[in-house]
Parts: sequence; C-alpha cells; structure tokens
Amino acid sequence: MDINIQKSKLQNQQTIQITGSKSESNRLLLLQALYPQISIKNISNSDDSVLMQKALTSTDQLIDIHHAGTAMRFLTAYFSIQKGREVTITGSKRMKERPIKILVDALKTLGADITYLENDGFPPLKIVGNTLNKKEVTLDANVSSQYISALLLIASKLENGLELTLKGKITSVPYINMTLSLLNEIDVKTSFIDNIISVKPQTSEIKPCTLTVESDWSSASYFYSVIALSDVGKELTIASYKEKSLQGDSVLATIYKKFGVTTTFLDDAITLRKSSSVETKTIIELDLSNAPDIAQTIAVTAFGLGLECHMIGLHTLKIKETDRLVALKTELEKLGAQVEITENALHLKASNKITTDVSIATYNDHRMAMAFAPLGLKTTLAIKNAEVVSKSYPQFWEDFKTIGFSIT
Repeated sequence: MDINIQKSKLQNQQTIQITGSKSESNRLLLLQALYPQISIKNISNSDDSVLMQKALTSTDQLIDIHHAGTAMRFLTAYFSIQKGREVTITGSKRMKERPIKILVDALKTLGADITYLENDGFPPLKIVGNTLNKKEVTLDANVSSQYISALLLIASKLENGLELTLKGKITSVPYINMTLSLLNEIDVKTSFIDNIISVKPQTSEIKPCTLTVESDWSSASYFYSVIALSDVGKELTIASYKEKSLQGDSVLATIYKKFGVTTTFLDDAITLRKSSSVETKTIIELDLSNAPDIAQTIAVTAFGLGLECHMIGLHTLKIKETDRLVALKTELEKLGAQVEITENALHLKASNKITTDVSIATYNDHRMAMAFAPLGLKTTLAIKNAEVVSKSYPQFWEDFKTIGFSIT
C-alpha cells in the first residue's frame, strides 16, 4: 500500500493515545512465559509483540518471526532453556541476513544446544532445549543491547544464575537498565557494577503481580518531529508517559529542546509545544549510542528545518530491518539533502530547499515510513509500502490524520 501526503497543517491541541512500548512489552511477555504469575496491562499492539505472544504460546516445532528482530533474539534465549523441546526458529529474507552469532556463542558458552541450518552466524536456527548450568560469559560491550537483554531475561532460570562481563565501552545502557528494572520489579535480584552484570537464580516463587507497560517513546518521536516542524505556539498532547521512564528514547524530551520543542509532564501524558523558532545556523550535534532508534526522525526533522546535523553512535543501525544509514542517505538525497555517512555516524548539511512530490522507499522498515511522514507539513510526498508501520505502530496513519495530515 502506497500513500500520498498532501502538504498539511497541524490541528492544534489534539490528544493522541499511543500503544504500549514494544521494548517493554516484549521483555515482559518473555518474563510472563517464565513466570505465569505476572499479569501485563497496556501491551503493545505492534506486529512484533503479537508475533512474540504467538511464538511463546505456540506448540509448533517451526517458529517464524518474520521481520521481528527483538523476537528472534529473545526467543533464541528462551527456547534454549526449554528442556526437552526442539524448535526451528526462522524469519524473513532480511532476518536471515541479520547476525546472531554473538548471542548464539554466548548461549553455547552457558551450555545451549543451537545449530545453524543455513549460513553460519545467521538464522534459521535449530534449538534443543537444555539445562544451562554454567554462569559466566563475556561479550564486547558495544554489541546490540538486545543480545545482552536476551541473556538477562532468562538468567534467573539458569541453575546458577548469570555473571555477564562486558568488555569496553557499553552502548545502549538505558535498554540494559530497562531489562534489569523489570527483573527487579518481579523481585529477581540483580547487580550492575562497573562492567559486570549479575543475576541471581530465582529459587523461590514469584509473587503474583500486575505490571503496566508505559507507552512507546520511540513512537512519540514522530510527534516531536511534527511539533518541531510546526509554527511557534502549536501544541499536541500524547499519552501515556512517565517523567521517570525506563525507556532510553525518553531522551527525546531533552534533545528536542534543540528544535524549540518543550515537554510538559502531566499525570499520565505529555504536552509538546513549539516554544521558539530555531536559527538556521544552528548545528545539531548528538551522540545517540543510547538511543539509536530515534536517529531517523532527528535527521528528517533537521532537514525539514534546514539545519546542519551531525550524529554519532549509530553503528547498530546497519543491522536493523535495513541498513538504516544507507537508507536515510538515499531517501534524504532524493529530497535534496546532502548527506555523508560512516559506519558509526551521519552528517547532514544545512539545506534551504525540499524537492516536492518525492516517493520515499521504506525498505520493509517501519521507522523509515514514520520518520519521513512529518515532512508532510513542509511538502507533498509519497510513502511506499506504508503498511510496514504495523510492525510497531498499527494506528500510525489514522493518528496522523487525526492531527490534520491529508493522507490518501
């Protein structure tokens, strides 16, 4: 499904309810599978979380998680400790190109029985559930936090718990802390001192508890972009959000001050307001090591405002649904931008012109579709394969219509 966005104008003071965080939901769903005493409210309605739920309740031998990278990593760890069960876990063509060797090697070090069925280091995998009685494993600290979280989520079910040593500078610390905080909420004992993370084995019953998932901050980024690209004085309220969030992408509230956007925290929502314009000579410089998923939105926002932007800490973007750095460069340049990329960084030069009627390719990547949508406030454009947003935010286009975007 391709859509067209006519140049639009934001309807002021609208309120949008955003679904629960995909990151929190998928972590809690795995913990609930391990500890059925847990109840969850406000679970994400994203494709990824639906696939995660389906896989965790399936009795089939073949588990197909399509494009869901988080599910691939978390479920690889989960099925490795399901003693006596054999599964094959596979996914889309792109999923079979996304590396998983780091996680598989770590699980094998702990005693897991995992075999590559096609190419070494990549899905699909055959997993024979086993008792993992070793506890010590070491990873490079700059790997995807999902590898680390996958190990931490099953750690309390290991016979001797887990002692994970991270070598070097740790990236995506907020996502590691999110996992540890959720473990702490169900009374699993953890520690994170220097570069060593320890999780104690859970020897007693988990008490019944209900956990509520906060709304997704990554999804909030598109509304921050909308306000940044709007006139001074425009406001938008989105729910449900906490000032003290577990999500790394909550750094949006600080970052978007650079774009003239202020954030007011209410009881369970935030109001975004375009408080000031931004000088075109402003240079946006950011290290997004702890929040790489918002890089696409920030780049598009800066381009829409004619600002120069330099972002580092983006090395994990190359192994996402697509190589997001290459995709961003390609699509921004269609619109008239000048972009330079490295393995770790993106530099956008200031530009005062936006090419109209451009068709944006999405590369089966939900964030490509959503990141470019706010440019509808500046120009007419098309988004190809727009249905890809269902991976994380199924109601995205309806919500954009609600706030005034003209979409056909």
